[in-house]
Amino acid sequence: MKKILYSLVCLCFAFANLTGQQSKVVDRIIELGKTDNRTMHHLDVLTNRFGGRITGSDAYTNAAQWCASEFKKWGMEVIMDEAGTLPVGFDRGPWFGRLLSDNGMDLHFATPSYTSGTKGVERGPVLIEPKSRDEFDRMKGALKGAWVLISGKNTGWPIDFSQHADSIRAKVLVYNDSISKLNREITRQNYENRDKPPKDLMPLKEEPALFYHEMCEAGILGVIQSAAVPIRVLYDRKNLDKLTFETLPTVCDIKLDENQYTVIEKMVKERRYFLLEFDIRNHFKPGPVKYHNVIGIIRGSQYPDEYVMMGGHLDSFDVATGAVDDGSGATPTMEAARLIMAAGGKPKRTILVCLWAGEEFGLYGSRHWVETNKDKLPKISNYFNRDGGPLVASGLNVPEAMYDDFEKICKPLSDINPDFPFKLVKNTQPPRPRPITAGGSDHAWFAMNGVPTLSFDAPDSKGYDFNYGEIWHTENDYYNKSIPEYQEHTSIVTAVVVYGLANLDHLLSRKGLFAEQEEKK
Repeated sequence: MKKILYSLVCLCFAFANLTGQQSKVVDRIIELGKTDNRTMHHLDVLTNRFGGRITGSDAYTNAAQWCASEFKKWGMEVIMDEAGTLPVGFDRGPWFGRLLSDNGMDLHFATPSYTSGTKGVERGPVLIEPKSRDEFDRMKGALKGAWVLISGKNTGWPIDFSQHADSIRAKVLVYNDSISKLNREITRQNYENRDKPPKDLMPLKEEPALFYHEMCEAGILGVIQSAAVPIRVLYDRKNLDKLTFETLPTVCDIKLDENQYTVIEKMVKERRYFLLEFDIRNHFKPGPVKYHNVIGIIRGSQYPDEYVMMGGHLDSFDVATGAVDDGSGATPTMEAARLIMAAGGKPKRTILVCLWAGEEFGLYGSRHWVETNKDKLPKISNYFNRDGGPLVASGLNVPEAMYDDFEKICKPLSDINPDFPFKLVKNTQPPRPRPITAGGSDHAWFAMNGVPTLSFDAPDSKGYDFNYGEIWHTENDYYNKSIPEYQEHTSIVTAVVVYGLANLDHLLSRKGLFAEQEEKK
């Protein structure tokens, strides 16, 4: 009997000691997070030293190597997970443009990634694109060395020059040629009946760069399309996978401030003499170009084959520097990992810190990881993804089966900062269906495979009037658009919650997570 009592006392002592150690680590995470938080330092390096990190660029490769070196410096294991290759790479340099005339001005514009630059400073006159074969034939001699205004509104994507796009252009051209023939007859009738009110000409259909290939062959310098401000530019989604170093685009694809576009279009219609001058340094490199996920590992002491995951995507569009999308996700994640390591954290189960490649190209990196780690998916308590801007993590909405676990884990968060009280809510709604198609960020492939992907509620608590739409994928995505106090607080919250989950003596229950899982039972 005495032996049994002695064993129970020892067990209780060991448990209390373990609990005390965990509490000390959490307290230390909070202390370091408040007095020596380096989230904004990480963001400074990613955005202001490496810049925009388009997949396939030197900036992305350099950023990935730096993140891996930081993880190692903090004492973590690192896997450089090769997620795929691109047939060519792309690096963006500076760009400049001017209107040369009596009312000259500097031009506000951008070009999508994986599109052509200029061959040094190039200047030329401006034409409005032809919309029928008659128009093309009338002006084809003037196209060489000219910039061409094209129709439509910029959506971020470059002009598509694939076979599919050519087939669409061909149909529009057949229609426009038939209308053009009718209009010639209307014009003739109007001339013969000058004493009568003229008949209106029939409108031609608009299709941006209807004569794209013919204009390129004629020697145009580039096409120019009207763009709303802030200017959004993406990449050549339709043609990138098929590009080779020998089949790169040859003319510039310029998205110009809509206000300036209107001025220039009016000047062209008035047949005024002026020139546009551009210097655009878009550079390519031969492939295949590899890209990697950076996976930092804090190995579990008791359940090394069970996981808690946190992450954001490391890649970004490169018209700016990717500070919000998704530096605001990658850097609090990095800092959460650093805080756990600096606080002496030794979790029971493994923590994976994931900086994904190729999110902007279609979730390439996270999809690759999920598809090559199927055996790990049932053993993941939760994957926390951050990709919604530099707002403050201040709450969780969790299924009932997870609530008790999270209530214990989140208790220390109530005293960190009175400006950001943490609110834990029990979700009493019926479970949602498991998604069957990929969504807009890296949690999607996890959720599609039944992995919990709870994410923190992230409001603009102090009313800084943050507007994601003004920054998302645009020229405005810079370091100074981030919100330091939100970012730093988020790193602390993330570290505490992830570390707490990793120290449970069980994986989170998935009961009530997805509706069809219950139905199949």
